[in-house]
Amino acid sequence: MRPHRTAAVMLRQAYLLRGSLARVLPIFTWIVVDIVLWGFITRYLNDVTSPTFDLVPALLGAVLLWDFFVRIMHGLSTAFLEDIWSRNFLNLFATPLSVGEYVTGLVLTSVSTSIVGLLVMVVLAGVVFGLSFGVFGLMLLPFLLVLFLFGIALGILANAIVLRLGPASEWFVWPLPALITPFAGVFYPISTLPDWMQYVSYGLPPAYVFEGMRAILFGSHASAILLLLSVSLSVFYIFVACWVFTAVYRHAVRTGLLARYSAESVA
Repeated sequence: MRPHRTAAVMLRQAYLLRGSLARVLPIFTWIVVDIVLWGFITRYLNDVTSPTFDLVPALLGAVLLWDFFVRIMHGLSTAFLEDIWSRNFLNLFATPLSVGEYVTGLVLTSVSTSIVGLLVMVVLAGVVFGLSFGVFGLMLLPFLLVLFLFGIALGILANAIVLRLGPASEWFVWPLPALITPFAGVFYPISTLPDWMQYVSYGLPPAYVFEGMRAILFGSHASAILLLLSVSLSVFYIFVACWVFTAVYRHAVRTGLLARYSAESVA
């Protein structure tokens, strides 16, 4: 893997962001909407429920962490789709660029934009609604790590779906985080779910993050063993997603699928 080729992928995405306000604004617009909406919801719930428990870190904190995961996943997918929309994918792989270098460049681009978004969320939520992540202590770092790793895995898998089914299948990509949300227990304990949904939750790394977050808020502590399990699951999913993407890419090259891409076809 050549670092300068990975850097070139990142540079291209930077030029796209620099040259288009329409690409930059969504990074911050939806952040502001989420913070304002959920911030006032939590403030209202604090007013009408028991004052002994602060819902701001429980709900608004969960929203921020989940938003971080979603932006990692969507950032990776959007950077890939930019090349699909511009019909530039064939041009990229007519060069010596490898699949690993390309995917690494997309991942680093997504990380950069997501970190900027996270900082904006933390500052806005802290200044306007008094949210402080200090309550989680050092456990915040493994929480973010798990969401970061799983976001990468899901983003690579989403890109593989588009690469295999064609540009029109991007509509399968955007709902993926929403489909996972009920199983991840973002806003409620996993124990409230039916048994069959709990079995699915145990295979999702974010579920352990939000369970650990609630445990800290209720005066207990997050299980280090479960967090280690969630990190291991996330790394495993990344390897699986990379394997799937590579296999799909080789199939697309072998069958000439890339050359037949059109915005209207899904097969």
